[in-house]
Amino acid sequence: MKVYLKLLIAFLITSASYAQFGMGQNQQLKPTKWEGKINKLSDTSYELIYELSIEPDWHVYSQFTPEGGPIPLAFDYVDKEGKYEVEEFAKESETKTQFNETFGVDEMYFENQATFKQKVTLINPDIQVIKAQIFYQSCIDVCINEEYYMVFDLKNNKAQVFSNYDEFEAYQANGATKKPETQKKEEQLNADDDEVPQALLDAQASVSNEDGSKKGLFSIFWIAFLSGFVALLTPCVFPMIPMTVGFFTKQSKTKAKGVSNALLYGFFIVVIYVLLGSLVTGIFGADALNALSTNVTFNIVFFVILIIFAASFLGAFEIMLPNSWANKVDSQANKGGIIGIFFMALALAIVSFSCTGPIVGTLLVEAASKGGIAPIVGMLGFSLAIAIPFALFAMFPGWMNTLPKSGGWLNSVKVVLGFLELALALKFLSNADLVLEAHWLEREVFLALWIAIFGTLTLYLFGKISLPHDSPLKHISVGRLGLGLVTLSFTIYLIPGLWGAPLKMISGFPPPMNYSESPYGVGNTKGGGTATATNKSDFPEHAELGPHDILAFTDYDAGVAYAKENNLPILLDFTGKACINCRKMEERVWSEPQVLNKLKNDVVLISLYVDIKEQLPKEEQYTSETTGKRVRTIGNKWSDFQIKHYGINAQPYYVLLNHQEVELNKPVGYLPDVEAYSAWLKDGITKFKNQ
Repeated sequence: MKVYLKLLIAFLITSASYAQFGMGQNQQLKPTKWEGKINKLSDTSYELIYELSIEPDWHVYSQFTPEGGPIPLAFDYVDKEGKYEVEEFAKESETKTQFNETFGVDEMYFENQATFKQKVTLINPDIQVIKAQIFYQSCIDVCINEEYYMVFDLKNNKAQVFSNYDEFEAYQANGATKKPETQKKEEQLNADDDEVPQALLDAQASVSNEDGSKKGLFSIFWIAFLSGFVALLTPCVFPMIPMTVGFFTKQSKTKAKGVSNALLYGFFIVVIYVLLGSLVTGIFGADALNALSTNVTFNIVFFVILIIFAASFLGAFEIMLPNSWANKVDSQANKGGIIGIFFMALALAIVSFSCTGPIVGTLLVEAASKGGIAPIVGMLGFSLAIAIPFALFAMFPGWMNTLPKSGGWLNSVKVVLGFLELALALKFLSNADLVLEAHWLEREVFLALWIAIFGTLTLYLFGKISLPHDSPLKHISVGRLGLGLVTLSFTIYLIPGLWGAPLKMISGFPPPMNYSESPYGVGNTKGGGTATATNKSDFPEHAELGPHDILAFTDYDAGVAYAKENNLPILLDFTGKACINCRKMEERVWSEPQVLNKLKNDVVLISLYVDIKEQLPKEEQYTSETTGKRVRTIGNKWSDFQIKHYGINAQPYYVLLNHQEVELNKPVGYLPDVEAYSAWLKDGITKFKNQ
């Protein structure tokens, strides 16, 4: 039965995961790479060449970016006084220029790659090594401050790049690249690396941005593809299949011509919907919308949009484009030829809009919240599912005899979609509520509404209630009965959640347990027989009971002080109130005994929420050195802290630190493998104890 329940909620869970992807998977730790070369001009003159490679979609600002704009790239040469002279600026390869509304300047930047050439004239001809420091920002939807160090060995005509300052400082022309104490410290911290299970290494690798991006787009494509097949089963599209294919077959002089025309018709359907996705991407920009999961305004707007879509599917009204549009397009379709076929495809899109519009709108909402080319990928998947049947039935017209007859079942498909849209809409309202901490939609209220929605859907599927456009129902089919049993089972599964059941199957979707009227379930002051909670007045300052009654600090300095006082390692938890993957980690991974015991007893948890909208006192507000943006809220502060110290703006993100605030092992992001996460914790705790 679990399999069927998962199938029922796959659409909802995956949709919400899209909106969270920008928070859970966006790791860009090293978006740039440097190489160096030396061109000897004379015995005392050299040209130093810097070659910069930039990851796709990222950019780096020019040395000549106007004052008041983003942070420009800069080269600084160590110990040059009395030894050599350099030109004030390096010669740059071609830049791009674009007006930045935030800074009010024409910013100059590089994409993909750049080259810099710096002329050096030796004052002391015995100089063999030139050391340069490179400071700049790498930017995408966030900006990361980066520093690289390059050593030019003039004697051996080679350049060496470092990202570690200690190695850079220790470099000698003979190739020594580490201070002994630095090397010893690293050996101590990495002594147990071989003991970490391969599952952990594999899981860590799986959270890279490139891999995560591919998986995210792949998921969007397939959900959109399945949504397209669902759209086929609506009363606006399904009857068009035999009508349209029959038209092409009969009007064409040969069968081959009929098939080719139908294939062209399917191709134009794809083109029209992909153009729609491209339009959304062009209007909103490739990366402007990937933070929508925590934006209150957008979440409320999406909630309203989905409520309207749901009401349309349930039969309250129809969302239709103006009839004049359809008439004009239909008149063009009569011209014949390729142009006529294109307008026939456009006519299908317009005429079927009352059924496909809400589905397309929901897909675009979810894909736009992912950012990038996701809207284009989503529309490609959706349109392929619409177009393929027309092509297949054109090639094999006999198959059309196997299609079920049109009837009331088509409207039932719309109604089921309406209920799902209604359930999904509540998630967007919940996101806004969590960020504002308004407590409009606490866990019990959310679950009660879902129980009501899916309970009513069960009654509808069993034929106990009907809606405006339904046909009389004398009996229900076996398929409808099966779907009704699945929704009934899912409804029953939700009910214990009111009394504190974890509901791991939908973890991350409802508000967390600690965001409720009764954190331990309706009617309980404490769940599961655990000891009575400590009175909040007994907690250390800036501490609270987090998930599963783990003592969690919400302030970095307070948590570090407590860790030093109790001689425990620090677990930094970069999280968000509306972060779905964060809730999944807390509910599916942290709840397991081998993890929970470590979190309660062996580390000090510091949970830093990057989406809290509470304003900082005026005297604590500042302009970020990393992003150049004004930091006004607590959430801004912790987001900037994460970018500044770890070069990443992704949640969840976990870092184990010692009392010197040095990483004990490699940080991890979303890591739903319980054994791997437990092994990662154990690895860091062991290294802390061995220091």
